[in-house]
Amino acid sequence: MPELDTIALVENPVTEADLLAGLQTLGIGAGDTVIVHSSMSKLGWVCGREVAVVHTLINAVGRTGTLVMPAHSGDNSEPSNWCNPPVPKSWFQTIRDAMPAYDRRVTPTRSMGRIAECFRTYPGTRRSAHPHVSWCARGPFARWLLRGHTFGKPCFGMQSPLGRLYRRNAKILLLGVGYGNCTSLHLAETLYPGTPKETISAAVTVRGRRRWQTCEDIEFNSDRFPQLGEAYEQAGGEVVCGRLGAAECKVLRVRPLVDFGLKWLAENPAPPEEEENE
Repeated sequence: MPELDTIALVENPVTEADLLAGLQTLGIGAGDTVIVHSSMSKLGWVCGREVAVVHTLINAVGRTGTLVMPAHSGDNSEPSNWCNPPVPKSWFQTIRDAMPAYDRRVTPTRSMGRIAECFRTYPGTRRSAHPHVSWCARGPFARWLLRGHTFGKPCFGMQSPLGRLYRRNAKILLLGVGYGNCTSLHLAETLYPGTPKETISAAVTVRGRRRWQTCEDIEFNSDRFPQLGEAYEQAGGEVVCGRLGAAECKVLRVRPLVDFGLKWLAENPAPPEEEENE
């Protein structure tokens, strides 16, 4: 979004003090473990931009809290599965041969937003080792949350950071985004036995050498997450709504959402995909 448009969203500049007060109203406080999904442009004009947002989120949970954000790098994946955008089939093998191996220190996020990318580089932030769907965390539980998240294990299973966040019943902050961005619902997909599987691939480093590796995992699909989230709220799921700057926000807990999502997926199976006309 052009900067002039972000200025038009708010009457006054959004400051760290404004953001902190808003987070406290939403129920985010010291000691919380919070997963943040965000859109910087929805906040309006913020003094200090994404650095101010990350700084305020860290201050909100304090030294005893743990801040978590997705740090997915979706371009390090099997190119034949790409759809946003797809690439020519003739490119597939070149991408498999030439994609740089994942490096948790430097591989940038993709489509996670400016706040998540800033958090990735923030001093004290740790990152998991998964080359495709890594997570970043900062705080006393960060090392435990990220431990063992490597390629070849379920991306979003109970032994992943998401599974550990479920066990802690972490809070989810949807900052200017909806349920379509709520990664926690991928845990419900993983636990639901009817979710189809697919082959996934990534460039990784094995014993100091780059390798293109392949394994099987769940075929993740967030298209129905907005519908699932709406059903959760209509069923009485506890959600705190408010604003940070100009951004509409929701705060809810991981465990009841995932438990509801698992039940909802079982009761509302996805329709079979229609075969394309030849």
